[in-house]
Amino acid sequence: MSRLRIAVLMGGTSGERDVSLASGAQVAKALRDGGHEVVAFDTARGVLSEEDQARLLARGVGIAPPDPGELDLLETGEITRLTHAPEMEGVDVILPVLHGGTGEDGTLQALLDLTGLPYAGSGRLGCTLSMDKEVSKRLFREAGIPTPDWIAHPAAPEEVVERLGLPLIVKPASGGSTLGLSLVKEASELEWAVALALEHDDRVLYEAFVRGRELTVGIVGDDALPVGEIIPEHEIFDYECKYQPGLAREVFPAHIPESVARRTRELAFQVHRTLFLRDFSRVDFILDDDGGLWCLEANAIPGMTSNSLLPRGAKAGGLPFAHLCDRIARTALARLGSGGTPPGGSG
Repeated sequence: MSRLRIAVLMGGTSGERDVSLASGAQVAKALRDGGHEVVAFDTARGVLSEEDQARLLARGVGIAPPDPGELDLLETGEITRLTHAPEMEGVDVILPVLHGGTGEDGTLQALLDLTGLPYAGSGRLGCTLSMDKEVSKRLFREAGIPTPDWIAHPAAPEEVVERLGLPLIVKPASGGSTLGLSLVKEASELEWAVALALEHDDRVLYEAFVRGRELTVGIVGDDALPVGEIIPEHEIFDYECKYQPGLAREVFPAHIPESVARRTRELAFQVHRTLFLRDFSRVDFILDDDGGLWCLEANAIPGMTSNSLLPRGAKAGGLPFAHLCDRIARTALARLGSGGTPPGGSG
C-alpha cells in the first residue's frame, strides 16, 4: 500500500472547535501510525507541531463547548494561510475534520475547489445541504424519507404547540453537537429555548419530538456500516452525553431485528445520496414504538475520535480506526482518479 502525504484540517472557530481538535488529533495519529506522512493544520492557528498534537490527544473534549468570547479572539482561518504553508507542499489529499461553522457548511470546500486542492469528504453542495436542517428536511420530504414535522421560527406559540404537540424540540437551523438544542415540555419554555438557539444561529426550527430509540448509521464509500443504538443518560443525546465518558451507552451493532437494520442502512444510503454526500457521512434516526424510522439529520463530517459513532460502527464492521482513516483518504483519491481502488469498497 502506497504511503501518502495527507493534510488533516481541524479546529476552526465554531462552537465545535474542541470536538474538531480531538477528532483531528486522533485521525492524524492514526494515519501517522499507519505509515503516512501527516500535516496537522488548525485552520484558525496554522500548522500544529507533534507536541501540539500530543497535548490535544491528552486533553480530549471539555464538559462544555468553548466560550464564544474565546472563539472571537481566534484569527479567522484564511485559505491563503492554508495554501501558502510550506508544509502543504506535495500533499496528496486533504482530510477535513472540521465540525460546524465554515469548516462544515460548504465554505471551506468551495475555497478548496477554487484552489484545486484535492480533499476527502463531501463537496460544497453536500456540506451546505446537510448543515442546513430545514433545507435537508425539505429534501427528505420530497424524496419520501420520513422526518419529524417542523415549523420555522418565527411562529406563534399557539400554532407551534397545536401542530407539533408537546414535548417538542427547539434547535438552530444549522450546526451540530446539539449546541443550542432544547427539549421543551411546556409552552412557557418556548421563548427561552428560542433565545438559546439564536445564540448559535440566526434561524431556528421547532421540531416534533418523536419518542423512541436513537439509531445511527455510518457510510464509508459505498458501504453502510452496522447500525448503532445510542442510549443517553440524559433525556436527549446532548453535548455532555456525546463527549463525556459514562453518560451514554453506544451499542454496535444495535440489538434490533435484521429486517429493521437492513431498512435503516438502506434509508441511510438514500439520505446520503439525496444530500449529495460523498466518501463518508453519518445519518441519525429515531425508531419509534410502532417500528417507524424517522430521519433526524445527516452529518457530512461526523465526529472522528476513535470512540465516535462512525468509527464505532466501522469497528463493528471489521474496520479498525487506522484502517478507516486510511480508507477515507483512499476513497477520495480513487474518486479523484489518482489513488487506485480503496480497500474494501469501490468509493
